[in-house]
Amino acid sequence: MTTHVHIALWGVLPYLSLTVLVAGTAWRYRYDRFGFTTRSSQLHESRLLRVGGPLFHYALFFVIGGHVMGLLVPEALTDRLRVSETTYHTVALSLGGAAGVAAVCGLGILLWRRLRVPAVRRATSRSDRLIHPLLTAVLLAGLTATASSAANPYDYRLGVSVWFRSLFALDPDVPAMAHAPLVYQVHAVLAMALFALWPFSRLVHAFTVPLGYAVRPYIVYRSRARVTPHRHPSVGMPPTRRNVRDEEPCP
Repeated sequence: MTTHVHIALWGVLPYLSLTVLVAGTAWRYRYDRFGFTTRSSQLHESRLLRVGGPLFHYALFFVIGGHVMGLLVPEALTDRLRVSETTYHTVALSLGGAAGVAAVCGLGILLWRRLRVPAVRRATSRSDRLIHPLLTAVLLAGLTATASSAANPYDYRLGVSVWFRSLFALDPDVPAMAHAPLVYQVHAVLAMALFALWPFSRLVHAFTVPLGYAVRPYIVYRSRARVTPHRHPSVGMPPTRRNVRDEEPCP
């Protein structure tokens, strides 16, 4: 049975979250363009950052790719490609689970670094204290949902994915999400909260990926070695007799 709470959560809240994300990003770009930064603390500590940073970011790319495949690719398409349901879920469980564990481990290293290094801890802003626990909860909820799919017969591609794709048609399929297991609902609500807070945190730096770097023109670097300027052979030579005679004043 669809209630007003279900309509608010799965029919209204997604659009509110998207509106805040777009409007907040546009507002910050207009009034705080130089704030589009990670506020790097590499100068304070780099050993743990070199491990946790790449581990978290690269694993997160795979997590996002898994969500795109799972939410946007309908089951009819994989059936048409003759990918069996068992194969699909096995690949999704293994790759998604590995990427989720790696992302959680990378985030754990970064949080440990932030808590244990005094200089990094002092550089933590108020928005970080809100975003970091929320991001951790989103990852743990998603990892729990992935792990539960191994024993739970629920097929999220017939429920959560249908609801997600219906949002783009401006006709939310509220019952499809209302009947999903609780762990999927918690993961979705936390994700929408994260997107709403995205523009007001350091996560906004994700919109500043230097894509133009791959197509930028080449930069010509000059050598630092001292270069002797070219001098014409006649420069510095004593004047010839003819030249002296030519330079003598006329009588």
